[in-house]
Amino acid sequence: MNPEAVQNRLAGYAFLIEKYRLNVMPNWHASSVSPTGTLRSTIQEGQVESVYPSSYWPGDSAGNHLEFALKYDGVNLGILSVLFETISEDEILGYINSKPTGKYARRIWFLFEFLTGKNLPLPNLTRGNYIEALEPERYYTAAPGRRIQRQRVLDNLLGGRSFCPVIRRTDKLLAMEKIDLRKRCEEVVTAYPPELLRRALSYLYSKETRSSFEIEHINPSASRTEKFIGLLEMAEHKDFCDKPLLIDVQNRIVDSRFCDSDYRKSQNYVGQALSFQKQRVHFVGPKPADLPDLMEGLLLSHQMMKESTAPAVVHAAAISYGFVFLHPFEDGNGRIHRFLIHNILSRRGLIPKGLMFPVSAAMLKNPALYDHSLEAFSRPLLSLIEYTLNDLGLMTVQGETGHWYRYIDMTAQAEALYDFVSLTIENELVEELDFLASYDKARQAIQAIVDMPDRLIDLFIQLCLQNNGRLSARKQAAHFDFLTDDELTRMENAVQSGYEKD
Repeated sequence: MNPEAVQNRLAGYAFLIEKYRLNVMPNWHASSVSPTGTLRSTIQEGQVESVYPSSYWPGDSAGNHLEFALKYDGVNLGILSVLFETISEDEILGYINSKPTGKYARRIWFLFEFLTGKNLPLPNLTRGNYIEALEPERYYTAAPGRRIQRQRVLDNLLGGRSFCPVIRRTDKLLAMEKIDLRKRCEEVVTAYPPELLRRALSYLYSKETRSSFEIEHINPSASRTEKFIGLLEMAEHKDFCDKPLLIDVQNRIVDSRFCDSDYRKSQNYVGQALSFQKQRVHFVGPKPADLPDLMEGLLLSHQMMKESTAPAVVHAAAISYGFVFLHPFEDGNGRIHRFLIHNILSRRGLIPKGLMFPVSAAMLKNPALYDHSLEAFSRPLLSLIEYTLNDLGLMTVQGETGHWYRYIDMTAQAEALYDFVSLTIENELVEELDFLASYDKARQAIQAIVDMPDRLIDLFIQLCLQNNGRLSARKQAAHFDFLTDDELTRMENAVQSGYEKD
């Protein structure tokens, strides 16, 4: 063991978790204090560990470590909610009374009452400036916020007590904010003729539908495909973050035998069969009894972000990933999660009107990034949940688990969605539009060589593209035996020339 590690004393959340034996999701930042040396930090897989010099030691009380946590470890509502149910009120009161007008004392007082729903025996403050619950330079907020006179705090959290995500303003997110994604999207599409754009739409709708199902290894029927395309066409016209509408969406995209009329009543999970009666569980959803309150909170959070200055991608990440983590239906949760990305980005104006935005295709092509965005929550969650599986694969979850789903740090999900949006604009849109432009070029050249029916031109191009620009002898004999050798060579050259990269 490293001798330095023995000498270091845990501080902030790490101190509180150990002292009160809290069963919580790990915070992104862990702190300790060393008797020697200067401030130093290490970063591994998104987790930051900081060692502070001895002058930073806050003291031995829980209140002092709470203040240290808010200053240096950040606001973690999940840890705070469990701590406030564990710690004695006297410890919290003692700290607040020692600094009654201090900004950290007021934040802790506000967060205690917000998370527990209980009022501490303290009089309302009657003077002093208002302070924000979340510091806007460190977090995305529901600005301008709601004035809470009791602590003279501006409640600018992204949700309410039932569901409240936290998203930190990381360097990556700040850099992405500076990119005008709407403008970049418009620059891409206006580089192509309007007629080509109109034709591209049907391809883009089909591509997005195919990709969303393929992510889940589902081969949908023609009718289910058409229903999903119809749903995507409605994404820009209506806000679907409403319980009856979400149920209707679920009914449209799943097999009719698995339509839900309400949120699920049984425990669900995502797993993989390893052998007979043996499952590897990847994700466990919240208990059915917790779902009504959690989903009501999710939909409230959506309304709050609609009326705030939170960027569209941050908003879409919090709600769409929040939805899939709550997993409210028996089937279709993943597809609805990806549909909500379209719905929110369209309604918030990031996607130009009338444009299909194949974000699922970007996810399908980058499975490691998509898996990481899901596992950033599901993996640490799985290490905390106690469950049993019976011989039929039915799951029972032990203990209280709702708080793990209420207060999720969704920074990793917001970062991932920014990546997917950027990849969609720069790769998926350009790829589809370039393909159609190349097709038109090849088609015109072929028609100038042999005036064939459109059906045969389409087939010729398709077969050549499947065979490195050449028509195989077998396909020629089966479909194009009427072509001369010269015509065949010129037409193959036309396809190759049409699809050459500049």
